[in-house]
This record gives sequence, structure tokens and C-alpha cells, in this order.
Amino acid sequence: MIVLGLAPAAHGANRTGRFFTGDRSGDFLFGALHRTGFANTPVSRRVDDGLRLSGLWISAAVRCAPPKNKPTPAERDRCLPYAARELTLLPAARVLVCLGAFAWDAALRLYEVRPKPKFAHGAEHKLPSGPVLLGCYHPSQQNTFTGVLTKPMLDALFLRAREMVEKGQAPQNRPG
Repeated sequence: MIVLGLAPAAHGANRTGRFFTGDRSGDFLFGALHRTGFANTPVSRRVDDGLRLSGLWISAAVRCAPPKNKPTPAERDRCLPYAARELTLLPAARVLVCLGAFAWDAALRLYEVRPKPKFAHGAEHKLPSGPVLLGCYHPSQQNTFTGVLTKPMLDALFLRAREMVEKGQAPQNRPG
């Protein structure tokens, strides 16, 4: 399984060297990964903190921390080949969890999906050749503090991803 985010956070991954490490979005994400069996600890503060992921890889569509977390189309397009190369190195991945609409759109661009299925939390889209895309609201403070994304919602999504990975079954395309 691959988890695809937007970009490294200025005070998280950009500072620590590991995606979602050392910031509140990461606290929310790693808590869910721990509760659903994908991580050995519920928090990650720095690269050498002992966190071990099991059965998943975390990446981002954009490789640098964009101002106000809003990459320009040019930044997105310049970074997309890096994400594409990374995905080719992970050919066995059956599920690609897209954290937010930006990551969903990046995945659709990477796999050249037309027409583009609409992003929603829990949306699933089986690619003709490749993983199932699974839409997830981004674990940003804006979403978690307002209740747009809750712990039970995130846990349920990762349990669904685990089910798809373990059964090796691709679902039919369905909206969120």
C-alpha cells in the first residue's frame, strides 16, 4: 500500500526528513496507522525515533514545502515525474491512499485516468493496470480540528485499505 500526500510540511517532513514526522497532521495519521496495524508506534517525532511501518510506503505528490501548502501547477508538473518513478519502484502496491484532493488529482494524472472520477473521502477507483485509488480527507489540522476528518473515519479507511490488500481483491469503482 502507498499513502500519497500533498507535500512535505515546512515544520514536519521538511525539518525532519520523513513525511508526516514531527507535525500534527502526522500525529493524526500515525495514530491511525498504529491503531490499524500499519505502524509500531502512534507518533513520529524524528527520523531515528524507532517508527517502523509495515506494509506501506508514504510519499508525496510535490517534493518541496510550497508556500501556504498551495503548489502551483508548474510545481506540481515538475514534481510529478519523481512520484511516477517512485511508484514504478513499488509495483506490488495494490492500494494507493490519496490524502486529499490534490493527491487524488496527482494520482489520476500519474495513471492518465480520463474522465477523472470525483474525489471524496472513501471514494474508490480501480485503475485498469495498477492499484486501487482510495480517497481520504487530508489529516490537516483544518480537517481534524473541525471534525471533517475524525479518528473513526480515518481508522475505517485504513481498515478498508487493509482488507483490499489482504484479500487481493479489487473493488468495482464506487463513489465515497
